[in-house]
Order: sequence, then C-alpha cells, then structure tokens
Amino acid sequence: VNPGKERGREPTQHEPQIPSGLDPFLLREELLELWCLKDLQMLRLAAHRGFSELAEPLEDLLSILEGCPGKQKGRSHTAGHCILMEFQAWQKKHPQFLNLTHYSLTLQAMTLQQRALFLLPDQQLSFLDSLIDVYQLKSADVALLQQHLVRLQSLNLYKEAAMLSMKLQCQKELDLEEMCVPLILQNKLSLAESFVTGHSHLEERLVTLLDSWCHPSFCLGDIRRRFPHLSVSRHCLDQIQPKMLTKHVFRLMEKFNIDAGLCPNARHKRRLDSLRFLMYARFIERISMTEENWAAQYVVEDEPQLQVQLVQMLVKYSGLQKASQWSLKYSVPRDQLPSELSVLLRQVDLNKSEQTEFISPPSQREKFYQVPLTEDKIVFVDTPEALLQCQKVVLKEGALVGVDMEWQPTFGCSSTQQVALMQLAVMDQVFLLDISTEGFSQHSNTVSFIRSLFSSKNVLKLGYSMSGDLRCVLATWPQFSEEPLVTQSVLDLVHVHQKIQHSKVNRTQTGSKEVLKGLSLLVQQVLGRPLDKTEQMSNWKRRPLRASQIRYAVADAYCLLEVYRVLESNPAHFGLPDDLRDISPRQSEKRKDKKPKECQRAQRVSRPHCDKEKDLLCGVQPSADSPPLPPQQLRVVCDNMLQGLGRTLRCLGVDVLMLENGDDHRVAAKLAQAEGRVILTCGQPFLTLRSQVGEGRCLSLDCSEKAKDQAVRVLRHFNVQPTPSDIFSRCQVSGVSPDLGVNQESVKRIVYPIWCQNASGTRG
Repeated sequence: VNPGKERGREPTQHEPQIPSGLDPFLLREELLELWCLKDLQMLRLAAHRGFSELAEPLEDLLSILEGCPGKQKGRSHTAGHCILMEFQAWQKKHPQFLNLTHYSLTLQAMTLQQRALFLLPDQQLSFLDSLIDVYQLKSADVALLQQHLVRLQSLNLYKEAAMLSMKLQCQKELDLEEMCVPLILQNKLSLAESFVTGHSHLEERLVTLLDSWCHPSFCLGDIRRRFPHLSVSRHCLDQIQPKMLTKHVFRLMEKFNIDAGLCPNARHKRRLDSLRFLMYARFIERISMTEENWAAQYVVEDEPQLQVQLVQMLVKYSGLQKASQWSLKYSVPRDQLPSELSVLLRQVDLNKSEQTEFISPPSQREKFYQVPLTEDKIVFVDTPEALLQCQKVVLKEGALVGVDMEWQPTFGCSSTQQVALMQLAVMDQVFLLDISTEGFSQHSNTVSFIRSLFSSKNVLKLGYSMSGDLRCVLATWPQFSEEPLVTQSVLDLVHVHQKIQHSKVNRTQTGSKEVLKGLSLLVQQVLGRPLDKTEQMSNWKRRPLRASQIRYAVADAYCLLEVYRVLESNPAHFGLPDDLRDISPRQSEKRKDKKPKECQRAQRVSRPHCDKEKDLLCGVQPSADSPPLPPQQLRVVCDNMLQGLGRTLRCLGVDVLMLENGDDHRVAAKLAQAEGRVILTCGQPFLTLRSQVGEGRCLSLDCSEKAKDQAVRVLRHFNVQPTPSDIFSRCQVSGVSPDLGVNQESVKRIVYPIWCQNASGTRG
C-alpha cells in the first residue's frame, strides 16, 4: 500500500514512491481458481493478502466483481458474493484507506457508485446489503439512483427495481404506478405491499389504485397497453378480477388502517355480492326470513345504486308487487326502474299494520319457548341514570344473570362486529342495554359497569358460546384491550350442552320437526320447546326495535336462567355432575378418543337421533345396509376454504351452498340451522362451527387434499353414489340446473368412467 497516496491528494516529495499495486485482474484469476477448487481457506488468505497489495482497493474490487461468473450448479453462493464477504472482513482491519468520503470532491465517488449499481440486479440479498454498505449507496445522489431504477424498469426488471429501492429507502422519489402496477400484473402484490409499507401516502395510493380496478368500467387492456413488453400469464390475469381485488382491498384497508370511504368500489362490490347471496338464499333456497329481518335492507341502506339493483333483482326473483313495495320504500327514481313497475306503484300499500304487542301470536306461543314475564318487566337502559338502577339489581351479591348480545351482521363488509344490544336477565326482570345509543356505550359509567359485571366473583353469569360475545365486547370497547377485561364466575352453557349431547340420556328431540342446533336445541331438550330464531339476523342497529325483535332478545337471555334452574335441580337426569361449574371444555375427552389420522377425518360426524326420513340430511353416517343416497338429497354448505370441493360436488348433482371469501364462518352455521344442511369445513373453524350447530352436523376435511379427493371422502361418508344422469346436472356457479349449451351426454361418457375409477381408489 502506498501510504502517501491517500484519496484526494498526491504523496509529498518526502514520502517514498512505491510502484503501482497488484493488478486486480491477476488477483481475480487467482481467487476464481481457488473458488473452482472449493478451497475456501486458501481463498480467504489469498484475498486478504491481495486486497492489501491493491493500489485502489475500492475501485479494484469493482473490477474483480465485474468479471466474476454468475451462480454455479451445486454452489449456494456466487464467487463474487464470497469475494465481497472477504473484502468486508478485510475492510474492518484497514478502514483508513477505504472511506469513500475521500472522493467527495471529485467525480470519482459518483463513478464508483454508478459501477456498483450495475452489479446489483439478480444478486442475493446479502450481496445487495454488502455492496450498498461498502459503497455508501444510501447516501448517493438521488438523481443517480432514480436514473438506475428507471433503467431497471426499462429492462422489465421490476422485482429487482422494487427490492433495490426498498434497500436504498428511496420509494418516495419513484412513481408508485410505474413501480407497483407491473408487480401486480406479475402476481407480486406482496412485494408491492412491502414497497409501500411504512409510507402512509404510498399505502393509501396503493389501496385506492386497487379500488379503482374494482370499478365495473375498469378495463385491464388499458393497463396492459401501458406496459406492452410485460409478459402476463393467464394465472396472473385470473388474480386481477373484481372478486380477488375486493378481497385484497379490504385486507389492506385493515392492515394500513385506511379510511373505508376512500374505497367506494370495493365496498360496493362486496355489498353487491352479499345482496346476490341474500336474494338467492331467500327466493331460491327459501331460507325462512321475515320482511323486517331480511338483511338485504342493511346491505343497501346507504347506497342508492344498490337500492336500484335490489329492486331490479326483486323483479326477477319475486315479481312486480314486491319490487314495487321496495322501490317506494327507498324512493327509487322512476327513470331508473323497469318500465313494468310503473303500473303497479300506485297499488302498493306500505302502511301495513304491524303487531306491536309484546305477547306472541297464539301460533307462536304453542310452538316456541315463551318468557314468563309481562311487558312492564322489560327495561330499556340507554342513559347513565337507567344504568344505575340496572347496576343495583344485576350486581347484587349472589345474583344469577343471563347474558346475551346482539350485533349487526356484516356479511364480510367489516372485519369487526360491535355490540348493538346487550341483554341481562334476572329472575323477575330483563334489562336491554341499548349500546347503539350515541354517547351511552362509551360513557365512563357504562364501561365501568361492563368491567365490574364480568369481573365480579359474587355474580354468576350464564351464557351460550360466550367466546363470540366477548370478541364483540373487545371490538366495541377498545379500553378492554388496553387494560384487559377480567372474567370471573362465568358459566358457558355450551360446555354443559356438549356434556349432555355426549351422555346417553335425554338426547332425543321431541315436539319439533325443525332441525334444531345450538341454544335452541338445548332449550328444546331441557324446557320442552325450542327458541324462535326468526329474528336472529335482524338489523339490530335500527331504532326503534320491533316487538318481535324485543321478544327474541328477551327470550335468548331469560331462557339461560330457566335452563340452569332445571339442570341444577336434577343434574343426574341429564348425565351431569352435581355442580355444573365443574364442567370444562372437552379437551381431555378428545385426547382419550383420539383415532388414527387417516380415519379421524371421516369419523368426525357422529350419529344423532333424527327422524327416519331425515337421517341422511342430518349428517348421520348411513348403515351398511342402507340404500344409496341420490346426490340431490344431500344438502351441504361449504365453508369459504372449500370452494373447490363445493364446485366438484355440484358437478355431481349435490345441493351445495358456498360461502364467499369475505363471509364470516358463522354464516355457514346460520345457513345450516335454517335449512338442515351439513357444514363442510376444515381447520380451526371446525370446533367453532360444530359447537354452533350441534353434534353430527359438521364434517371436517383435510384442506391439504385435492378437491376431488375431498369429494370422494364426502360421498363415501354419506353413501352417495352418483349416476351418469347426475353428472353436470347442476351449475358450478349457481348450484341450480341450468340449460347448458353443450352436449351433456358426450361429456358424461368421458367424465363418468374416470370419476368411478377415482371413487374406487384408483387413478384415472
């Protein structure tokens, strides 16, 4: 090393003149030869000795790296990567001659940085970090960095450009669309997310960009014309569809905490899909819903465009009379309505009398459980003063309180559900806490009361599936996340119910032909009559509440007290221990009954007692001598994790409902309860759904299996044997029997033999 030739000046006449240092090209040849011999120890010694003999180590290192070959077969790193690592190790011992700031007064520093930038594409991340550190690229001229990144983009190296820009922390200086749109088109949305993460302005722009692609008038061709040299696969194009884009918009809105008002297109798409589902559920599947609790009105309540589409759908599904009523309800402009509606609009009477009495109609009193209280015992609590009176009764020492909550169904339009109404029942009163009242829910007295209620050791709280209620409590009151909510003396009757279901006594449903699940089944088994669940999916945020909603809310809380009193008075009759609070979740019992993994999935549906003609529809495993079940009689609802299975079963003629990607898993339980369907799911939701629909109504499958193998497992479990006439008898999209414009007989002759081979355990 020439000690006098420091960067930026020539040696003085008193300093010794040493000939120029080692030729970097000779050093490179020596190092590459040792690299090929895989002698890394000698390579390290030769590299450190050679770096000390270089006249310009920083400049000569670039000459060495520029001539190194790329990645070789059988080597995890490149030769250049190894040399660079050794240079960094040597640099720590010789920092005095390797500071790039010596070049700051000349163009040489910029030249070295520019040469270093040309080495970065197609390199490993560790190589990238080391080169950036050695040549101080983060402090390089912004114009130089932009010029290089634009060059990478012109070479269609968008991934490399994004990664380099993140390493250099210069995202703000780049055009977001020019950087992220090609990444999205190449199915690299996760990299685009990383590109904007930490920069609020870029995060918002990415989400609004994806939302603009959800607009019905969006044309992908316009985007592709902006990047004509970009190769886009068919798979990537399939990912850039409104349904998938909507899913990503909602996910990123939550991840980046973006205001939902900035994404009107994704919200409209999600609500339109929910509206179509509700229309299908009510008018095709005939799920029992009253006019008031039909959730379609919640979906369209603040979007005039969706209200128009609701009316247009009603014309198709329900007729002009019903469509006319809803068009008047929402004051839909006449010029946006189908022409045939104008004739009937004058004949619609929206002022139908609605029952306002608290007492149920005689037909309902005979069929469903009734609360033994008069209307004056139902107390609405929506002020701090009323809450004080409620607190004196509910928090009395030794009190027994039935706790239930109602919330607004979101249908995937929101990731959290907040409590709208909380019911607290004691033996002679029911308090309805109106959490939707502005200023009441977040009042300090309300928050303090909720905390005291759940933490009190002297008040026994009864609930059913309390975990879901507590999740909504945390979503409603963030204070309980900051200072955790303590729960004591809480008895979840779902565990008691599970104990009853797995005992050998009192398991037969009587008095109702409906397929009963959850709390309604428990009330039926203990009190003799089930709950009326008609108002379950009501709009619980709308005020005033209807009389039928109040009856439903009161019954859901008060029945817990009566069930507990009956079970406590004679626990042995129901196969329970003397103290119901000794019952815990059935984790230990599950371990005892553990079965081999291969057969465990097929045996998770057990055999409840059902009416003979409905055995197969109740999820019962058929006996060996039972006749085959036609596919049309198997009615299932597939969780959104098994959409491929749902389409496969539809191809075979099975009656299938499928959840959309954004739907909550609990929607499957509600559909199964309403229609007597069997739930097909996988993974963690199985435990939640099984507890909501009861034993024998939920089948867990292996999500790692292919849809075809899952379908074989389902058909074997229910003894379903499709015939050639069943193949393609239903549409994969709608589930109905469409008039397909293909020669079905020709397709069946090809597909049916292959299916039979797969069903018998062989590969076709």
